[in-house]
Amino acid sequence: MSGAISCSAIDLSSLLGPNGTAAADYICSQFGSVNTKFTDASYAIDNTYLLFSSYLVFAMQLGFAMLCAGSVRAKNTMNIMLTNVLDAAAGGLFYYLFGYAFAFGSPSNGFIGKHFFGLRSFPTSSADYSHFLYQWAFAIAAAGITSGSIAERTQFVAYLIYSSFLTGFVYPVVSHWFWSADGWASPIRSNGDLLFGTGAIDFAGSGVVHMVGGIAGLWGALIEGPRIGRFGSGGSAIALRGHSASLVVLGTFLLWFGWYGFNPGSFLKILSPYNSSGSFYGQWSAVGRTAVTTTLAGSTAALTTLFGKRLLSGHWNVTDVCNGLLGGFAAITAGCSVVEPWAAIICGFVAALVLIGCNKLAEMLKYDDPLEAAQLHGGCGAWGLIFTALFATEKYVEEVYPGKPGRPYGLFMGGGGRLLGAQVIQILVIVGWVSATMGTLFYVLRKLGLLRISAEDEMQGMDMTRHGGFAYMYSDHDGDVSPKAIQLRKVEPASTSPDTPV
Repeated sequence: MSGAISCSAIDLSSLLGPNGTAAADYICSQFGSVNTKFTDASYAIDNTYLLFSSYLVFAMQLGFAMLCAGSVRAKNTMNIMLTNVLDAAAGGLFYYLFGYAFAFGSPSNGFIGKHFFGLRSFPTSSADYSHFLYQWAFAIAAAGITSGSIAERTQFVAYLIYSSFLTGFVYPVVSHWFWSADGWASPIRSNGDLLFGTGAIDFAGSGVVHMVGGIAGLWGALIEGPRIGRFGSGGSAIALRGHSASLVVLGTFLLWFGWYGFNPGSFLKILSPYNSSGSFYGQWSAVGRTAVTTTLAGSTAALTTLFGKRLLSGHWNVTDVCNGLLGGFAAITAGCSVVEPWAAIICGFVAALVLIGCNKLAEMLKYDDPLEAAQLHGGCGAWGLIFTALFATEKYVEEVYPGKPGRPYGLFMGGGGRLLGAQVIQILVIVGWVSATMGTLFYVLRKLGLLRISAEDEMQGMDMTRHGGFAYMYSDHDGDVSPKAIQLRKVEPASTSPDTPV
């Protein structure tokens, strides 16, 4: 927010001449009202910017829903759509009750927040409702990542339990560590020494959001095991392709659009000016630069994946390109505000290679993730943290994280290795925390018989067995779309029966 405007009647009267004292007194008496107007306008502009960014990030839920639906088989479409709706709904309630307090309930200790449960004693002078809404949109994004990893074979009650636990506790604790002013590894820590003199720089959440969602999905998929038919008797991988490439592409474009709230919006405000190297800049310039680095990383990753997969498979595959694009976005999210645009191209190029390599490793280990969520968000998110430690520039680090002269920056940019050390610590603690919490939760759910559906239900499809019917309407010559008729069609001659969901 811009600083207050001051007025000195003595200084002003000297400009107005010997008879200007009364006029100077009157003019200065009006400055209190003028200053209030400017302050109100500044607050309104920043608050509007944050609310608009919140809406963009929330729109990513629609992108997730379409991407997930297109990536699963038609017989599970209604199930995956419903889980995306409930990620937002359950996440909204539990983030309101507990999550925001654990994440940003200041003053608190370095591990977990302890104020604002149910938004009591809120808003404050430093946080308003727009901040809550923005952070909630991030929390449900992490839950949406996990739902893709365990799609097509998970009981509905397990979705409700894990989503509530992730958004209400697991994710908020991580965001407190790295984003709160009280967090032990935060680069904006105000009540203690910074980790390695810098804190971990994860501007918009390559680790806090993407790694948390990806590692949680990794444990869910590992504990459940692969889908029936994903791997042959000899261990060879069998593609279980999603039913709609159109939904995948449309969902990817919506996610791309929402990422402009995810990354540039993480400045939380837009009106603040700052001074760098003797030249005047505005935070609006940094917001624009962040949007550019985001675009370049995603675009480069998409093209790298396109040609890389062409060399490996001999096909131009649109779904692979979409995943590569999203991998580039997940990677640049950590350092989008502190790197040059040319470095974002390197980030996207390597992110595509990381994704391709993680997918190959997953096949070797017989790991099944229908949306490649753990590989994409976990693997590329981790690379994004390392990338930031290598390419963050001194100038932009001081602009985005002011008040700490001499703060370490990227190793390849001459800033030493202390930032790299902080980023490696972040990767390790996120893997450890999410593994201990979400891994344990999924294991307990499996032991209680609440995690995976039966083989019969999985073969038939969750839409029919758990949700009362398919997401798409299929009719024969007499228009009968009852479950009994659909079952009978499976044994009728192909010449007399329409297609059924696969």
